[in-house]
Amino acid sequence: MDKLETMRVFVEVAECQSFVGASRKLDLSPPTVTRSIAQLEHTLGVRLFNRTTRNIRLTDAGARFFTDAKRILDDIAQAEAAASGSYATPKGALSVTAPVLFGQKYIAPILTEYLRKNSEVEVRAAFYDRVSNILDEGLDVAIRIGHLKDSSMFATQVGSIQRILCASPEYLEKNGTPESPADLAKHEIILASTVESSTTWRFELSQKKLSVKVFPRLYCSQNGTAIEAAKQGFGITRLLSYQVGEELQAGTLRRILCDYEIDSFPVNIIHLEGRQANIKIRSFIDLAVDRLRANPFIN
Repeated sequence: MDKLETMRVFVEVAECQSFVGASRKLDLSPPTVTRSIAQLEHTLGVRLFNRTTRNIRLTDAGARFFTDAKRILDDIAQAEAAASGSYATPKGALSVTAPVLFGQKYIAPILTEYLRKNSEVEVRAAFYDRVSNILDEGLDVAIRIGHLKDSSMFATQVGSIQRILCASPEYLEKNGTPESPADLAKHEIILASTVESSTTWRFELSQKKLSVKVFPRLYCSQNGTAIEAAKQGFGITRLLSYQVGEELQAGTLRRILCDYEIDSFPVNIIHLEGRQANIKIRSFIDLAVDRLRANPFIN
């Protein structure tokens, strides 16, 4: 197996996080894939993967080599496409991750639109409420909510969101509308743990920071459950503004204590390779930026 083919095997193993999975994708036998990686590690003189009985993960050296190998393979694919006249046609697999509710509400429609426009691309969508490591998990694009810590990534801000309090009009009519955070002690509280895990809620008014202890009667591990409970009139919940944008617009939920809201969080699309990224990545990002910046619930 030549160097480029060995590199392709390595990249597929890294993205699948599995020798068997890579062998299926590449239509090679598992022993062939295993020998290829062993030969590559011997040639480079470094271990590329940490192996356990359950999974494999890139070592630090493997992560660096993955970035370079993927860029080289993408450059070759683009050069071949340019020579054949198909440079502007996105092809291959695209992997995208986002927070669960954000992905379901706003990224899924963009993905289906992108797939309709690009018949030679397949998409792997991974929506979960944790910060993914793009490099380790073999992802192309991630939508991140919050301030970024990793300066090695390329980021494009598409909007911002806030942590807000809301309740149904029926609940507020029956129980009254809080005029200050201290009033929350007299209300039923729904805690959405992925948004606000603490029972000490923080607020701000005219740059003065406040904190209030709340006593939830309903704890929700999924934001959708908290939204539904609030719509049913059970109590007040704290969520991210995009999560209830449609409900606020429709009037099934009402925003309260707006003057006490804390700072907003940026929404970014991040990836590894800047404008030199593969055409399939660039074309998706261009579409996503256009659609998300036009979305009234994240601006």
